Amino acid sequence: MAEGANVADVQSGRIWPGRAQSWPTPRRIATLSVHTSPLDQPGTGDAGGMNVYIVEVARRLARAGVEVEIFTRATAGGLPPVVEMAPGVHVRHVISGPLEPLAKEDLPAQLCAFTTGVLRAEAARAPGFYDLIHSHYWLSGQVGWLAKERWGVPLVHTAHTLAKVKNAQLAAGDRPEPKARVIGEEQVVAEADRLVANTQVEAHDLMASYDADPERVAVVEPGVDLDRFQPAAAGRETAARLAARRRLGLREQGYVVVFVGRIQPLKAPDVLLHAVAALRARDPRLAEQMTLLVVGGPSGSGLDRPSALIDLAATLGVSDAVRFLPPQTGDDLAALYRAADLVAVPSHNESFGLVALEAQACGTPVVAAAVGGLVTAVRDQTSGVLIDGHDPVDWARVLGGLLAAPARRAELAQGAVAHARNFSWTRTADGLLAVYRGAVTDHRNRITSELAGGAAALGAGAW
Repeated sequence: MAEGANVADVQSGRIWPGRAQSWPTPRRIATLSVHTSPLDQPGTGDAGGMNVYIVEVARRLARAGVEVEIFTRATAGGLPPVVEMAPGVHVRHVISGPLEPLAKEDLPAQLCAFTTGVLRAEAARAPGFYDLIHSHYWLSGQVGWLAKERWGVPLVHTAHTLAKVKNAQLAAGDRPEPKARVIGEEQVVAEADRLVANTQVEAHDLMASYDADPERVAVVEPGVDLDRFQPAAAGRETAARLAARRRLGLREQGYVVVFVGRIQPLKAPDVLLHAVAALRARDPRLAEQMTLLVVGGPSGSGLDRPSALIDLAATLGVSDAVRFLPPQTGDDLAALYRAADLVAVPSHNESFGLVALEAQACGTPVVAAAVGGLVTAVRDQTSGVLIDGHDPVDWARVLGGLLAAPARRAELAQGAVAHARNFSWTRTADGLLAVYRGAVTDHRNRITSELAGGAAALGAGAW
């Protein structure tokens, strides 16, 4: 599909670009992101792909003429009430609870305070200031549910992850999502005017596990910054890879496998450490030439034992083959992908998997678990390889086989770049605009119908 093409699919039928363009475009939207700020560094705490999604989409919506105001919880003293993130995009810090980071499990108790802050911000504006609310994650959906009733505007919701799905694919030793979240998600699914799913898999999960109305479910795939994440210039691939390795302090020769993400059981970086140990048993000579680079910071239940991966590497006897780096951003992250021979994404669940897409856009093949949105983000045997399950022996076999086959990796690298070009944040923003237009149109039609019905009833009574 070409850059900028419409990518929104309603399960009852495609939203055709021509029809969508004839619907009213919202002038201004309120984006809700309670538990993590778009200004936070992805890869630490609760900041991850959702942060990237909100930032990139907001910027492109603003370029399309739609003002975006992002509400997030203030997590430190001295934060300015409002920050201009980009022209037409403002981040509003809402004081709700202590001015410090809180675990997601503690945030439901602060939703009342957060909602009050959101409603007060709107009350200080002229009536009808916002045309639409877009909430991200179930906590924000709870706030959006009340705000949409108060403001009389439609609510669009993106779950990003779903408790029932996560609990069904729980990593060993990880904590299941609480019942309160499951109930909260069910409520938001029932009340939202539109539900945006990242993939058809997620759309199916919404309908099968949450009884979502197919008429209100739309699929809009996330994108990738194709200007930043791109392969090295033709003929310069090897030189760029070596330069990136020198910059990161890695051996110029040998093999580099990279994991990028939050360090928590859900993301399963432990599978890769076990795979390194299994590869040493399977092919010691190849394993000696391999470095596993783990990039990210502890998050979620991973905070319970922040040194768990380091300890595991020591227990397995692979500490010499594993390096840990803090989260990387921007051009540094792109250079890291180019330094790698392979990027591994062994997550137990992913609503999409932006890391996989970014790596492929840089020309690096991806080995990923065949779960959730990764089956869309990675084209099996074309841009990378999907693995069923999390058996370290299977991962060692696939990783070792690809590292030992440079021609096959080069083939996958070409496929990776071609596959990633099918995605862009502009395309995502266009898809969301189509969803927004449909939600606003349906909302206005419903109000018009209700007013007409009320007038008819009054007329009948008078007669």
